[in-house]
Amino acid sequence: MDRADQVISLEQILAKAENNIFLSRDEIIYLLSIEGEDELQKIYEKARELRNRYFDNKVFLYGFVYFSTWCRNDCAFCYYRKSNETSKRYRKSNKEILDTVKVLTESGVNLIDLTMGEDPKYHTNKDGFDPLFELITDIKSQNELPIMVSPGLVSEENLKKFQTFGADWYACYQETHNEKLFKVLRLDQDYEERYQSKLSAKDAGLLIEEGILTGIGETPEDIAYSMECMRYIEANQVRVMNFVPQQGSIMESWLQAPRDKEIKIIAILRLLFPNKLIPASLDIDGVEGLQERLEAGANVITSIIPPEAGLAGVAQCSKDIREGYRTVQGITPFIETMGLRKATVAEYKAWIDREKRNNVKKWQKSGAVI
Repeated sequence: MDRADQVISLEQILAKAENNIFLSRDEIIYLLSIEGEDELQKIYEKARELRNRYFDNKVFLYGFVYFSTWCRNDCAFCYYRKSNETSKRYRKSNKEILDTVKVLTESGVNLIDLTMGEDPKYHTNKDGFDPLFELITDIKSQNELPIMVSPGLVSEENLKKFQTFGADWYACYQETHNEKLFKVLRLDQDYEERYQSKLSAKDAGLLIEEGILTGIGETPEDIAYSMECMRYIEANQVRVMNFVPQQGSIMESWLQAPRDKEIKIIAILRLLFPNKLIPASLDIDGVEGLQERLEAGANVITSIIPPEAGLAGVAQCSKDIREGYRTVQGITPFIETMGLRKATVAEYKAWIDREKRNNVKKWQKSGAVI
């Protein structure tokens, strides 16, 4: 059956997106199949239109502090998997982290993203996450920026503590919602436990970010199902990142998916989640790939890293960092040429506050207790 004979049409899909109607799985798969440039441009145009409807021309900037690259896990895709002897290991002290946070704050970021591997120092040490709780308290005393924590899988008790000590966000990516593929990617980890952690975080009063990798053997059906799962958990920020083969990982020789695939998925996410945050990461293609991601409907720039802080990225651990391109000063002129502007901290906090109030209302309505 050729496209002209199909019941599904791009025009119908875009009309549903215009009216904030969540697309069916078949419609999402249909969008993923589109390769014609004219049709793709219609999708990107609608994605930008929806982003501008809810966010005007604002772009939010995230300071990235990857403070520990030690990890107890052995994920097949990750450069920092525990058995990779070639990866760069470090563990920053709280003072080093606070110094970096100060630089990021003064540069004008909207959020501090505290990220680490599942470092045994925190996950198995008797003091647990106490040093991280102390760090969050110190950051909050230094500034009023929102904080995202990405500590890996943690208990419900610790999720509640993160919220109590001042964290606003919990990021914990599933990478895929195909359970068989999950087991191939995240060796010896529990799919359901990781998935439920996002619901527990929301129950604790945290906003949640969910993310998927593309180019890791997934099918269009897998991607569509992931988007449905993002909707089910009511993620406040949704993201996709192209897989980048890493030296020393099991998937080191894997072929990297073309950038176009990630760009298309960003646009589809915007059609499905018009009023949510969708990142454009500097960690894949650096500044070079930023324009396409923003033109596909992204409204957050992540992985902003100061040049002399001794910090690494995740997918591309050193790309554009030393040159200073992954800074607020480095990207602001670029986004302004696109007719976009850096959001103020007040604007970002106002959006966060609205999301938190909406979360409380939904959970109260469902009978849950926060």
